Amino acid sequence: YAHKAAQADPAKRSARSRRDEDLKECILRIWNDNFQAYGARKVWRQLLREGETVARCTVERLMRSMGLQGVI
Repeated sequence: YAHKAAQADPAKRSARSRRDEDLKECILRIWNDNFQAYGARKVWRQLLREGETVARCTVERLMRSMGLQGVI
């Protein structure tokens, strides 16, 4: 029941999942603005420059879940 309630009302989701959704939008914007070349470290540094306090491992986890990676 808790799972269905969280699906119906996003405010009932955990704080981590709500923050992840916001960060995913920022990560995708930064990644696209830089010609899809930035990896997790450069995206993380750009987030810090913009004033968004986030751990690098969090950026890595979210980029991996979104299927994004930098140029190799």
